[in-house]
Amino acid sequence: MQITAAVAHGPNEEFALTNVDLAQPRADEVVVEIRGVGLCHTDIAARDGVYGLPYPLVLGHEGSGVVVEVGSDVTSLSAGDEVAVSFSSCGRCRPCSNGLPAYCAEFTAENYIGSRPDGSSTISDGDSVVHGHFFGQSSFASHALVRESNAVKVDTDLDISLVGPLGCGIQTGAGAVMRSMACTAGSALVVLGGGPVGLAAVMGAVLRECSTIVVVEPLAARRDIATELGATHVIDPVGADLTAELSAIAEEGVDYVFDTTGRVDVINAAVAAAAQNATVGLVGVPSDFSVDLPVNIVGAMQRGLTIRGIVEGDSDPQTFIPELLEHHAAGRFPFDSLITTYPFSQINDAVAAQERGEVTKLVLVPDA
Repeated sequence: MQITAAVAHGPNEEFALTNVDLAQPRADEVVVEIRGVGLCHTDIAARDGVYGLPYPLVLGHEGSGVVVEVGSDVTSLSAGDEVAVSFSSCGRCRPCSNGLPAYCAEFTAENYIGSRPDGSSTISDGDSVVHGHFFGQSSFASHALVRESNAVKVDTDLDISLVGPLGCGIQTGAGAVMRSMACTAGSALVVLGGGPVGLAAVMGAVLRECSTIVVVEPLAARRDIATELGATHVIDPVGADLTAELSAIAEEGVDYVFDTTGRVDVINAAVAAAAQNATVGLVGVPSDFSVDLPVNIVGAMQRGLTIRGIVEGDSDPQTFIPELLEHHAAGRFPFDSLITTYPFSQINDAVAAQERGEVTKLVLVPDA
């Protein structure tokens, strides 16, 4: 079928809205009409060549919409179902079998190579291949071809156009606190970075009943949002002695450090204020993938420090996205308050607005 997609043709180039062809769904695939798609820093990094994906390329990995066609073997979805689309996983490896699809042994092939894992294309422009299948979806488009396993059927009063960010950024932040680190009631948490992932962590920390929730963020507007969502303290890191400020807030140290910045200096300053047996969770991606986080071995031993990388908040989207929507329905997880919508045709204006820090979480919706 012919669809409209925002195609990236090279690093740092604007997206070009183009009519392209979407392949017919295989037996285990469905076609989703995209009603909304979150714009994430990962999409822009991929557009600009950080992940080494081939061009031309269709990105987008926080899609939501309505199923319009299903493959012959699909049993859990039907045309007309509303879905959120999340990352893809093989479903066969040991992590997938143990309920940890975010650590799928085939995660790169499933999400990051610009095609299906077998190398076949899902999008074309005449006789030319357009690379896609980004996070198993490539939802910067009017329609996306996804596997049954990474389309999550949802039942919500929320407009389906706003649900997409649960598929990646929001579930990453909330899941890091609620699942990966499993922050305990009464504990102290510091969140480094007040973007959508960090703010989702704040909402998760409120659900986990953390008593001290500190957000470190240079933008005043985001510090204000963090406070509205339940942060007990906010810190502007510009010119601040972060270690000293955190130590003044949590005299016995912070129990959990959650980093969304990928900045070694910021992480080290927070770790210096960590409590005994603290856990440090890392989701921030540095601009230079070769960067190491130096850790003093003896100091880590003496403090019983745990440092762990986190992917997608350790979530299984099929169960965690409905859980977050239940919290939203009960008024406990107002993630939609972070969202600003832009028409899909204005994707390049939306990217610019995000880069200027004018929006917190941006979602592209079909033009009226």
